[in-house]
Amino acid sequence: MSDRGQLRVRDTTFDWGSRTYLMAIVNVTPDSFSGDGVEDAQLAVASAVAQWERGADIIDVGGESTRPGHALLDVEEELARVVPVIRGVRSALPGVPISIDTYKPAVAKAAFAAGADIINCVWGAPDDMLAVAVECAMPFVAMHNQHGTHYDADVMDDVLTTLRDAVQRARSCGVRMILDPGIGFGKTADQNIAVLASLRRLTQLGVPTLLGTSRKSTLGRLTGREPAERVFGTAATPALAIAAGIDIVRVHDVAETRDVIAVSDAIERGWRPPAWTA
Repeated sequence: MSDRGQLRVRDTTFDWGSRTYLMAIVNVTPDSFSGDGVEDAQLAVASAVAQWERGADIIDVGGESTRPGHALLDVEEELARVVPVIRGVRSALPGVPISIDTYKPAVAKAAFAAGADIINCVWGAPDDMLAVAVECAMPFVAMHNQHGTHYDADVMDDVLTTLRDAVQRARSCGVRMILDPGIGFGKTADQNIAVLASLRRLTQLGVPTLLGTSRKSTLGRLTGREPAERVFGTAATPALAIAAGIDIVRVHDVAETRDVIAVSDAIERGWRPPAWTA
């Protein structure tokens, strides 16, 4: 099972395995668990531009919080939040890859029309979302998720079974897939840690992968810190993920994570800065 190689999105060529790419979170919502959400479109666009200047490779725009107990949004409200931001980011950063964090087909289609390039879905790869990816020729991030935290067997076994199915269905319709094990979604803190300890099993599937651990509650339980203070706790996870072969990390704190990536990629992937001399 291998979908490695390269993926071209706007001005970026994702050369999987050569270095780690950084997806920056832009929350257009007042109820983000991390406290960084903004509803004002101009402020959200400014945040996206700042994240790009700090070293982001992808701007991920989301309009509905996925925190436990979050309020569900109807399509119209989600569109009102994300479409102006995507248009603004596309205008300010014409060549930058933009992903839309949604599980609603209508939002994904409207986001594409506004300038988004990639679908980032927290509910795996539903057929109606894959249909949008086919229609719009969009790469697709499929995240493992489930209702509740009960697993009949090892949690990573279930994660891999679900994601393998997503890959097979995506291949059947020609969609380029990226896999996310879903840290913090449908899992207890101990299950999250078990998944993080088994990331090599995910990367061995031979498909590009993404990890989103930024400021998550499991890190809070381990460190005793509030979301905005979890920068160092978060930083441990990209470093270990890169050692396991993860391709993209999704974070709030871009500048700090860029440094983590630089050192980790130098050790694990032989990467060097452009001005490096022996």
